[in-house]
This record gives sequence, structure tokens and C-alpha cells, in this order.
Amino acid sequence: MTLFGYQFSPKLWTTILTLCFVIVFIELGKWQLSRADERNSRQEKLEQLSKEPVVTISGNLVKLEDVQYRQVTVKGRYLPEYTVYLDNKTYKGHAGYHVITPLLISNKILVAVNRGWVSTGSNRSLLPEIETVVGEIIIHGVAASPELKTFELAAQDVSGPVWSSFNLERYQQMTGYDLQPFMILQKDSMNDGLIRDWIKPDSGASKNIGYAVQWFSLAITTIVIFLILNVKRNNQKKQ
Repeated sequence: MTLFGYQFSPKLWTTILTLCFVIVFIELGKWQLSRADERNSRQEKLEQLSKEPVVTISGNLVKLEDVQYRQVTVKGRYLPEYTVYLDNKTYKGHAGYHVITPLLISNKILVAVNRGWVSTGSNRSLLPEIETVVGEIIIHGVAASPELKTFELAAQDVSGPVWSSFNLERYQQMTGYDLQPFMILQKDSMNDGLIRDWIKPDSGASKNIGYAVQWFSLAITTIVIFLILNVKRNNQKKQ
């Protein structure tokens, strides 16, 4: 095919190969957009859950999916002897710990409470002292998944109060009590030196949209390269 002095004569196999690549790139882009829609829908659902009435946690075990992301309140007493410090937690560029203390809500059941962030201080060999209320207390917060992991520089130490990640089963073995299958991110204002500035989780949809743009760009780039390689100027002069 010749047009305006240019000849377009691609080979059949290059046309088929290019078409296959373009279709694959477009489908991958569409899949990423669908993933972004799913994440946005899930985020909207989480927003709705956070606005629902507060759930009162009693001494009966519940399911994580029934309370996750919802506002909860619970009454009990702290067991500070089982406090653990989650390492490698930063706040505004400063190194620190998340302090987790179990709350005894019945004779046999605990709930893990993430009480907030505290700085490691200048000497990491000394753990910061945390004031803990003695006696019965009411805690307000948000129910979250109990599996909190951080970047581990080495193999996790299985003893001591400093943990690099939180594992519910391990915590249950340490305390000897049954635990509710969630963790409370405490929101109460208390004079204990802990910072409770919880970061709201992002849906992650922006990443999927970015990936979709990349796939669509590859499809366009493939078409452009195909045209450049197969369009040639017709230099044949009329006799």
C-alpha cells in the first residue's frame, strides 16, 4: 500500500506478532483497572464499617471478619507482665516501638491492645518505661488484624519482650490465655507518653492505575514501532 510517497508493506508474521502483543498489553491494562475498582470498592466498604455503631467486646470469642475495621470498646484490666515491644516502628522519621499489652476481659480470655508508639531513646539496650493503669479500665479503638510484621534485619528472636513481628499464636502460648482473633488500635487519650497517630490504610488503587497506564503505553509503543519499521519512503522515480 502506497500513500503520499510512503509504502506500507508489513510481513504477515510481524503483523500477527504485533497484534498479539497489543492485545495482551491492553488486556493486562484492563485487568489492572478492574483490580483498582475492586480495591476502591473494598475501601468504601471499610469506610462504611468504620462509621457503624461501636461494638462492645465481651468475654466471648468473636470472628475477625465480624469486627475488623470497626470501632470497638472493651472493659478489663491490663497484664503488663506480658507487654511486648514491636521493633522497627518509625514515627516522623524517629525509630521506636509499638507497645502491645494484653487486656484481660474474662478469667480466660485476653485481647491484644496496641497502645501506641514510643521512641527507642538513645540507648536501645534499655526499654522505655511505660505507665500502665492498674485495675479495671475501658479501652476504645479500632479492631485490626493481629498479624503485624516489620522488616526483619536478622532471624527473629523468640525470647524477650522485643519482637520484630507480632504472631497471635506465639503470643497466646506466651500468655497461656485464649486471645480474641484481633488487635485493638487504642484511640484513648491517656497520659502514658505513647503516641496514637494511626495511619489510615490506603486502598492501593493508585498503584494498579499506574500499572494500567504502563501496559497501555506499551501497547501504543508497540504499534508505533511496528509502523516505523514497516513504513518506508518510496524512492522509485517515475520513468
